Amino acid sequence: MPSRIEIVQADLTTLDVDAIVNAANEGLLGGAGVDGAIHRAAGPALLAACQALPEVRPGVRCPTGEARLTPGFLLAARYVIHTVGPVWRDGRHGEPEQLASCYRSALRLAQERGLQSIAFPTISAGSYGYPLGDACTVAVREARRRQQAQPLPSRIVLCAYSDAAQAAYRAALALLR
Repeated sequence: MPSRIEIVQADLTTLDVDAIVNAANEGLLGGAGVDGAIHRAAGPALLAACQALPEVRPGVRCPTGEARLTPGFLLAARYVIHTVGPVWRDGRHGEPEQLASCYRSALRLAQERGLQSIAFPTISAGSYGYPLGDACTVAVREARRRQQAQPLPSRIVLCAYSDAAQAAYRAALALLR
């Protein structure tokens, strides 16, 4: 059965899925926006699990475009897949490729774990300044590619934090049908 792509407007931390994706920073130590919300909702054990992940270089546990997995602790989701999106500069410094890599890395981890469902926030579209429409287009394109190539996860949720994000996801989905 092909995977389903859903667009919902909700609090990511409340979704009943196998994994939610955290738009994290490279240190994986919590932060603002969705990162802070996930850490608060999951409880202090999430920070301890992130601190236990090895650094690949000083202060960096997850480089931009890669993903790491931890338990979900107090979340409805069993796992958190942490990924680090690019900071938007002007779109000519590899940002689209780095953002696409975030989605591919997270989806690969979900598939490797046999997870049936995964929910993404709008990675990099908040404090990292990525233009919302462009970020949603990358998200939908990568979800579609996974949908066509692999059976898992069978449910991909794109979680909008606002009416504008939901509209941007819907526009991207219509454009990339």
